[in-house]
Amino acid sequence: MTVQLLSAARAAELKAAPFTYAEVGATAGALPAGYRTISRRVRLSAGFDEAGDRLLGWRPQVATGLRVQASSARVEPDAVVVLRLGPIQVPCRVVHVIDEPTRQGFAYGTLPGHPVSGEEAFVVERADDGAVSFVVTAFSRPATLLAKLGGPVGRLAQNLLTDRYLASLSR
Repeated sequence: MTVQLLSAARAAELKAAPFTYAEVGATAGALPAGYRTISRRVRLSAGFDEAGDRLLGWRPQVATGLRVQASSARVEPDAVVVLRLGPIQVPCRVVHVIDEPTRQGFAYGTLPGHPVSGEEAFVVERADDGAVSFVVTAFSRPATLLAKLGGPVGRLAQNLLTDRYLASLSR
């Protein structure tokens, strides 16, 4: 699977949409109270530059097995992405991009139509000893009645997606 580009009109519509939560950018610091949080790390065998390149090419999202449509083939500030599974659409907008000597990545936040509200960050880090890790950090809570009723099923789905994200850069 590859990333399909959104139409210009759909991308503009999503870029103009408000985030569905108040704590925009919170994955860059302390995660807010009142949300389910995830922070998981895996060590990679890939080099830092290779892993960062794959990350910024939407590789974790493509590797989930969902259909990925984005406003750009590579992650960039304010890019929008829609993950699709059949009729379910999961729209997000990039909150920030990290491009530092030892950290590369991005975070995106939920937009109207997403079944949950919150933010997710994807970061590749290089330690002083050269070890490369991939970290996924998120906070979320149900935003729709279906997501609220799904409770444990929604948490299971989020855990499965996180596992797939983490495995995506290990291959």
